[in-house]
Amino acid sequence: MLVSAEEMLKKAKAGKYAVGQFNINNLEWTKAILLTAEELKSPVILGVSEGAGKYMCGYKTVVGMVNGMLEELKITVPVALHLDHGSYEGAKACIEAGFSSVMFDGSHYPIEENVEKTKELVAICKEKGLSIEAEVGSIGGEEDGVVGAGECADPEECKMIADLGVTMLAAGIGNIHGKYPANWPGLSFETLDAVQQKTGEMPLVLHGGTGIPADMIQKAISLGVSKINVNTECQLSFQEATRKYIEAGKDLEGKGFDPRKLLAPGTEAIKATVKEKMELFGSVGKA
Repeated sequence: MLVSAEEMLKKAKAGKYAVGQFNINNLEWTKAILLTAEELKSPVILGVSEGAGKYMCGYKTVVGMVNGMLEELKITVPVALHLDHGSYEGAKACIEAGFSSVMFDGSHYPIEENVEKTKELVAICKEKGLSIEAEVGSIGGEEDGVVGAGECADPEECKMIADLGVTMLAAGIGNIHGKYPANWPGLSFETLDAVQQKTGEMPLVLHGGTGIPADMIQKAISLGVSKINVNTECQLSFQEATRKYIEAGKDLEGKGFDPRKLLAPGTEAIKATVKEKMELFGSVGKA
């Protein structure tokens, strides 16, 4: 059964660890993440971008697939199904479809409009028992068509959004989506500390978890980050493992195309990536 992310993130904040959000794009990715979470007894958040939702035949299809896997795989750890970087309309659609958590990314709006739209969605989510994430200060890079310049959030604006009653807050601290460039200056811990001071016990979210050095991840967790998003690293590990399999000619054994065989190496690579991140985030055994 899908759950809100609220309880798992409150425990993470109090316990000084972070819950991983791993974005899903198909059945294989979803299965790999769920099996790894169950093996490690770690709570987990399955992230779905609007583009991935469309690719997987709509939000209702995603909900049906995930709920079916929870039952068939006998998953016992807490699992939240979360819309990632959702629009106002996308958030409403995911709520209707049965997601247990949504993100409304209003960071590209003026703060007044961000507050207005977030406030409305908070009321809906509270009524339905869902968790909701908001964002202040756009995240750098590009992910699924969502582009940000890597701003550092204004702590006062973060407080304005936090005071609306959101479950968790993504504050830009110089983090970016995708690969980090060689000249990346690193996370702004000064900004993160200031946001933590303004938002108190609210779980904070770090987007762009791929490529951030382990020591920075751990410092961010110590400053209130309770949820870390990983997508690009899973994509890269899946791509590399699948490429090696194809180049080795193992998909050309005269048996025709079999996705179970072709996608198996990439699926195992995702399991390894998720395990590595869960261990780094400290969420193993926290279910």
